[in-house]
Amino acid sequence: MKLLDEATAAEIFPLLSRTITNPDTELKSVNTYTLLVAVVLSAQMTDKGVNRATEALFRVADTPEKMLALGEEGLREHIKSVNLYPTKARHIIALSRRLADEFGGEVPDSREALESLPGVGRKTASVILNVAFSRPTLPVDTHLLRLAFRLGLSDKKTPRGVEDDVLRLIPDRYAKDAHHLLLLHGRYVCTARKPQCETCVLAGLCPKNGVE
Repeated sequence: MKLLDEATAAEIFPLLSRTITNPDTELKSVNTYTLLVAVVLSAQMTDKGVNRATEALFRVADTPEKMLALGEEGLREHIKSVNLYPTKARHIIALSRRLADEFGGEVPDSREALESLPGVGRKTASVILNVAFSRPTLPVDTHLLRLAFRLGLSDKKTPRGVEDDVLRLIPDRYAKDAHHLLLLHGRYVCTARKPQCETCVLAGLCPKNGVE
């Protein structure tokens, strides 16, 4: 595949920022803790599906202590529509206990501490660091993996490989928003099955330009 040179790759982000005026997560939350819960639930789920499940949940459990009071069985009842909900419920109760016992009920702002929590891997930690703490991270999900390859930003096959490649190409001005610019573009324009190349702002520099 053809990789973009650094100068061309850097043009992607100002172009996307013209059409994506609110580069932010579409997961709904009321605080950093509920954002963490939502991100844990979002694995192999759409954001809309997670939001439907958490609307009622967050009205009764928006802190680790309230989640522990709800209990694993109570949590399961709220998230039954979520894929892998038994495992996710177990993780959420376990991470809530850790937060309550070791972090004063607050979500930590370091990668090491976040990744020590049950059910929290690198991608989830990166989302929290980016959305809640405004860090210039690049969580890599299936959209980012696909888009990075299609746009010629990376030829790596692993999330960490793509993350390292793309981070080197992002202009400092767009470091905080780059993840959501790419994610939302992949979700609504450069889709997997029918990319909208005829209206895409990146068509002029995309090495694939819709050709698979």
